Amino acid sequence: SCFATVATLTPALALEGRVSVIDGDTLEMHGKRIRLHGIDAPESGQTCKSESGEAYRCGQLSAEHMAKYTKHKIIRCNVQDTDRYGRLVAVCFADGQDINEQIVRNGFALAYRRYSRDYIAAESVAKSDKAGMWQGAFIKPWDWRKGERLTQ
Repeated sequence: SCFATVATLTPALALEGRVSVIDGDTLEMHGKRIRLHGIDAPESGQTCKSESGEAYRCGQLSAEHMAKYTKHKIIRCNVQDTDRYGRLVAVCFADGQDINEQIVRNGFALAYRRYSRDYIAAESVAKSDKAGMWQGAFIKPWDWRKGERLTQ
């Protein structure tokens, strides 16, 4: 006979508190690094090009946007996993708003399709609105980390 085992669902760990922004997709709360689930933001040193072809620091801008969403707010993060670097992977909320979705929607991070389909719709909206990085040219953060750069 074949018995299916039923996994007991433990409630996801939720953290609440003030955060400091490491970059557009990484926060720190209570001394723990939190990687935002399902999104990938440009790296700190990454540059993108504006519509007119001017280089700008999109990684820094992404972090500034994340700081704006989280400033003076109690952030609630629903932890889903731990990544290979030991960071907690979470969906985080400010005033009930999914900030993972917000930063993608505003064009300062991409849906990280390799790990999740959760933010593809938000990315489509950003792309059609030419929001954030979508108004110019950029290298996807995962390609940038592999050494790909914009041609002059």
